[in-house]
Amino acid sequence: MKLLTWNIKTGGSGGRLDAVLTLLARERPDVVALQELRDFHRHDGARMAYLASALGMTAVLAPSLFGQPVAVLVRPPLRVSERSAVRWRLHHAAAVATIPTGGGELTVVSTHLNPFRPYRRLREATWLAHRYRAPLTVIAGDLNSLDPDTQHRERLARLSELYRRRHLGPDGQVDTRAVAAFRAAGFQDLWRTAGSGDGLTVPTSKGGGQEFSNAGMRLDYLMARPALAAKAADARVIRGDEAEWASDHYPLAVTFRGL
Repeated sequence: MKLLTWNIKTGGSGGRLDAVLTLLARERPDVVALQELRDFHRHDGARMAYLASALGMTAVLAPSLFGQPVAVLVRPPLRVSERSAVRWRLHHAAAVATIPTGGGELTVVSTHLNPFRPYRRLREATWLAHRYRAPLTVIAGDLNSLDPDTQHRERLARLSELYRRRHLGPDGQVDTRAVAAFRAAGFQDLWRTAGSGDGLTVPTSKGGGQEFSNAGMRLDYLMARPALAAKAADARVIRGDEAEWASDHYPLAVTFRGL
């Protein structure tokens, strides 16, 4: 089973949605977690329905009270047995899909954590990490968080003050608490356990995000419970072709064995 997560930048606006579709059609993931689906909930979810239909997938969309919607898409013969949307606890949202597989029930949580406030980001991560704890759970998305295992000072120094302070705690130290909260709850970072390359997901070469152009950051994650992490292989950031300009984030994909 192949799972892919991607922040597609304001719903693929500005003519980028076709590029998003082209990349997803070529990669053919079995499950997709998408973030920044601006306006996908409007007009009875017409934009979400269009994307899902074009890919031949079933969508679970979670609108947002304050930010942008997120979604999980599932390719038949896989099906969604349970679905839910979390709105009020998160700046953006979380879409949750339970998917029966030959290896057990897989729970996929697509989410996008608070981009502005480190403490609120930590609260969101802590709540999600303790709410979704089934053995085969993956939390996929733009966590807007730096990881605790990397030295970030040099990269952050290249950012403007506006963006640097998003990743600093009240004491001025680099804030990695959101990823640390998932790890403290037992989740494993699949790029760390099964990945290759540098893992950097922003910015893309031609898709914007130039505020990070001199830094390069890993903001997108696949965080899995240990039983699921043990099945993960070949976690990778997808680069080249449409991935360079369809969004300011690169997609991140992983293959699970035995599902």
